[in-house]
Amino acid sequence: MRAAPHPRTWSRLSPLLRLLILTQLAFNVGFYAVLPFLAEHLGTAIGMAGWLVGLVLGMRTFSQQGLFVVGGALADRYGVRPVVLAGCVLRIAGFGWLGYARASWAVVGAVLLIGFAAALFSPAVESEVARQAVRWEEAGRGSRTRVLALFTVAGQAGAFVGPLIGALLLAVDFRAVCLAGAAVFVLVLAGHARLLPQHIPGRARVRFAGGGRVLVRNRRFLALCCAYGAYLLAYNQLYLLLPAEVERAAGSQAPLAWLFALSSLLVVTAQLPVTRWAADRLDLRRCVAAGLLLIAAGFAVVALARPAAWTGTAGLLPAAAFVVLLTLGQMLVAPAVRAWVPDLADEGRLGLYTGALSSVSGLIVLAGSAGAGSLLDTGLPPALPWLALAVVPLASIALLPRHPGKPA
Repeated sequence: MRAAPHPRTWSRLSPLLRLLILTQLAFNVGFYAVLPFLAEHLGTAIGMAGWLVGLVLGMRTFSQQGLFVVGGALADRYGVRPVVLAGCVLRIAGFGWLGYARASWAVVGAVLLIGFAAALFSPAVESEVARQAVRWEEAGRGSRTRVLALFTVAGQAGAFVGPLIGALLLAVDFRAVCLAGAAVFVLVLAGHARLLPQHIPGRARVRFAGGGRVLVRNRRFLALCCAYGAYLLAYNQLYLLLPAEVERAAGSQAPLAWLFALSSLLVVTAQLPVTRWAADRLDLRRCVAAGLLLIAAGFAVVALARPAAWTGTAGLLPAAAFVVLLTLGQMLVAPAVRAWVPDLADEGRLGLYTGALSSVSGLIVLAGSAGAGSLLDTGLPPALPWLALAVVPLASIALLPRHPGKPA
């Protein structure tokens, strides 16, 4: 379906979709008010060794991303409302616990609770947004990817605002940051207890049995997971390859904050225009493939410039080009993949499939990041890690299912 020429998407959304999109904004404000300052707190205030800080952060990621499939299956079985409310309660408890934790075991427990909370509420919200977006499209109101682009913008805006709030509160102490994050989720909990329907029309509840067996035989879905995992592996290099390149070019990591801000600003300002452009010209498969090509080009730019060993402003230009191309690729890939999942999921199992998308791709990122990190320590030509990462999204294009389902 072609997009409407000039959609006022937000004003045409159902109250439920507006609630869920604002939920994503609030989730990220609360989460990112705390997360950027966690490693420093663990290392200085708690006195953890560097390897233990890394382990704790990795455990948080696993308890969240790795268990998305569990949260999605629970949403299919019990509905969105109880899973979201339970996740909010756990996140409030986790942030409160973290604010007062001083022993290592207490920190680990709090961090695991924080991660598992997201494994409950995130796939529940994401799967319902995707289902409502499909219904919105089927009603002739516009492209589903436009709805999912709004969801992406809301999340990115939250990720941008959250650290600013956390930085202000850090002037008090880390406990104030954690309690502020908990307060955000108290508001989310109260709002959802009042506004989120007990039963969402058209969402049937299914049993746990059988869903996983069918999923692992769904080759088209697993292929999409692999391609999405390649995108996430590339995106993860904002935290691995990019800091090393910025340090080399500038002599410090001070410019890194500006590059992250550039990425966030691009998503907030350009996501909807990019989605409108893609919806008029590309089906879902071509949209994802175009995004992966842009991401590969970003890595190639740095790989080609790296032998010159430029420093200063000139040395930062390839890194900036990488961030811009990676972000443009993200703006094409992320909404299109979320829009594609409903076409590949079994009836009544959209939560399971949405969660599995994150869990499977998260495992790919875990393995791939270890490989990328090892390339930095081999003493091989400095362009090689960037070239290797450019090949990954290119190769993943061949994995995309041939039949894109409904057009973007």
